[in-house]
Amino acid sequence: MNYRAKFKETKNSAASLPQVFKGIALFTPGGDLIYCIDPSKHSRWHLHLCAALQERLGLPEPPHFLVPGYTATIDRWIDPYTQQLRISAEAHAPVLRHQALLNAVFNTGDLVWQAAPWLEQLCNPMVLATYRSQFPQLWEERDLVMRVERTGIDVPASAEPVIFVPERVETKGYILRLFVGKNKAATERTLERLHQLLERAISCPYTLKVIDIFKHPEQAEADQVSATPTLVKVWPRPVRRIVGELENAGEILRVLGSLDS
Repeated sequence: MNYRAKFKETKNSAASLPQVFKGIALFTPGGDLIYCIDPSKHSRWHLHLCAALQERLGLPEPPHFLVPGYTATIDRWIDPYTQQLRISAEAHAPVLRHQALLNAVFNTGDLVWQAAPWLEQLCNPMVLATYRSQFPQLWEERDLVMRVERTGIDVPASAEPVIFVPERVETKGYILRLFVGKNKAATERTLERLHQLLERAISCPYTLKVIDIFKHPEQAEADQVSATPTLVKVWPRPVRRIVGELENAGEILRVLGSLDS
């Protein structure tokens, strides 16, 4: 992807950045970038970026499945003991190749970004490929570099899960979230069983996002999740949850209901 035309613009805008801030970047599989710079370090920016990307590209819903695998984060703060500026910068494996662009938008020179630790199933290429037919815009190369201001996107901070389904789009399918804990082996077993069941039992499209409650406690709180594993059916309404090892296929299908009828 050719970003040369954008580098001058992003470097000029980055020159006036505050000394202390948190930055979050969200990439698409095609290499487009949408990012924010937040001196107050709010915690819900991933939701804002997904919503902004939906609005900018005309997507049927926010592409939450890109989080966290296609994200990068930077934190600049003053060490209270030394009063020196400290920088922590991490990028997930699929976006590490965009370090030059990240340094341009965040004005960090030749900073080497660290690889963020993550579970393969959080951004498995085979799972991501299942979204391509529903979100083809994300795989197109547009040379898009877009900064989002917090006031531009309205994301309610309520206990009810945040759902973005434009009224003009008739969404056909499921939006599911699987909340997991630190046990990687148990998560892999649960995810494998769930994928097999969904592929076998439903014919509608579905979006399944895996969320580590220790890395994203704010999302667990928003979805009222207190134990793992928990499967949340976000769409279609009403929102429903099933807690446990997800071994009872009949119970899972009862919670999901049927969109084929």
